[in-house]
Amino acid sequence: MSSAHLQRGQAWLEEFLRLAGFDLKVRTEQPLPVHPSLANPNSCWLMIDDLPPEQVQTLIGPEGEVLDAIQYLANAILNLKQSEGEQGLYTVELAGYRAHRQAELLVLAESAAAQVRESGAAYEMQPLSAAERRLIHTILQESQDLETYSQGEEPNRRLIVRPLPSLDQTSGSPSGD
Repeated sequence: MSSAHLQRGQAWLEEFLRLAGFDLKVRTEQPLPVHPSLANPNSCWLMIDDLPPEQVQTLIGPEGEVLDAIQYLANAILNLKQSEGEQGLYTVELAGYRAHRQAELLVLAESAAAQVRESGAAYEMQPLSAAERRLIHTILQESQDLETYSQGEEPNRRLIVRPLPSLDQTSGSPSGD
């Protein structure tokens, strides 16, 4: 990601926080992803530091909803009028919440994959935010024996992991399902 993108993201988030009553500095970072499939050269983490615990909780919100909304706004506004090749992927990090949650989701994805492989049956996860579902889709997308999809309506939309239908050797068509 270019330094201009990094500076734009940093300035936008600092101004957003200032307007919300938080006079904070934001720093940018490009940490190593928790899984190789999450590596993206156009990605940047906007790091918010030095907040008291009650303000951290306010900005994270219940189940990360406020932080998810801030991150959604950052990506929507910062990528507005950008060509596809110029768009960045901004992650808003606060007090280690994103890194910790990504690690939890990685374990959840690996556990679901193992359960599906062992049982041969589809596995339905608990409701997750759109960003969290997208992360699990990304983690599992390279699994050649599994597929993922989402079903249901928000806020109860769920991610399903299931084995890929096998091809019938004689007809070449999917079997099962």
